[in-house]
Amino acid sequence: MPIHKISIVPTWSFRDQNGRELDPQLFMLLRQIEAQGKLTAAAKTAGISYRHAWNQLNKWADFFGSPLVELEKGRGAKLTPLGDKLLWAEKRVIARLEPQLDNITSELNIDLSRLLSGVRPSLRMHASHGYAVELLPQHVQDFELDLQYKNARDALASLTREQCDLAGFHLPLGQIGRQMSETHFRFLKPRAHRIIRFITRQQGLMVAPGNPLGVSNLHDLFGRGVRFINREPNSGTRLLLDALLAQEGLENSEQLEGGGTEFTHSAVAAHVASAMADAGFGVQAAASQFGLAFIPLAREHYLFVCHHRTLEQPACRNLIDLLSSNTFREAVHKLPGYDAEACGSVITVEELMDGLPG
Repeated sequence: MPIHKISIVPTWSFRDQNGRELDPQLFMLLRQIEAQGKLTAAAKTAGISYRHAWNQLNKWADFFGSPLVELEKGRGAKLTPLGDKLLWAEKRVIARLEPQLDNITSELNIDLSRLLSGVRPSLRMHASHGYAVELLPQHVQDFELDLQYKNARDALASLTREQCDLAGFHLPLGQIGRQMSETHFRFLKPRAHRIIRFITRQQGLMVAPGNPLGVSNLHDLFGRGVRFINREPNSGTRLLLDALLAQEGLENSEQLEGGGTEFTHSAVAAHVASAMADAGFGVQAAASQFGLAFIPLAREHYLFVCHHRTLEQPACRNLIDLLSSNTFREAVHKLPGYDAEACGSVITVEELMDGLPG
């Protein structure tokens, strides 16, 4: 019996005081107009007729009392400020809700698979959200991956309580990695645990295209009116940023102007791209996704830890085979700032500690 997979995506519902509702299909049309600059091409890609696309734009313009798209003969189509604002609102919502929706999706797909296909080998993974981790459910075969997104500290605590089989955490390269290792290593038991290498990724500052404020380092975030969007407390990325600030003799990230937090790299990038902040800190792939300028500041390993007995489980062996495969490594290498050279190799906790600078 084929294995059915579902996905959950947020949708918008607009209703005025008279109860009129408009089709959320408009957002697909707006995305294609932004990408292609022509209504004919946008309608075709969105899977609707030109006439229907035109009618949709007119209905929404009437709904809001202002046009969402400007059409100029010989010059194609472009979003108005209102259309642009609506599209960015959708992007921010998707970026913010993505981890929670993926958690629910994972739980539901596991339940459906058990009902429709019987019991298959399964693996419970708790890990912080990231672009490479997102790839795993797309490539998994022959076993069920119950992937739940949690920050690194909570994921490691889950492993200690035997609430998951693998926990994901990230550890910076260089001296700063040694400084931050105590946060993670207090959860690790050298005799019992093993480390599965995953990927290496680039973290840094994300700023508007062209870097109009001339931000080049962490010092530029202070005293220049730069509005900063932070990650949530206890996230690995927030801990890394605070460690980098301390290394430079600067105040922690709570003192940066702007306030506010987001829960994913993509949500931070979307915040900056929509001009709600001037800078944020996250992975290069997020900056690339939203067309932002990127200032690299640190590289870090993303690792999985498990009990050594877990390595003998069929699902874990299948996962390691997947991570070591050329197909998966090629998918990772397509992500800007990501490297999968050692992906799938297994080492001891002592070997990981010995590899950190003294």
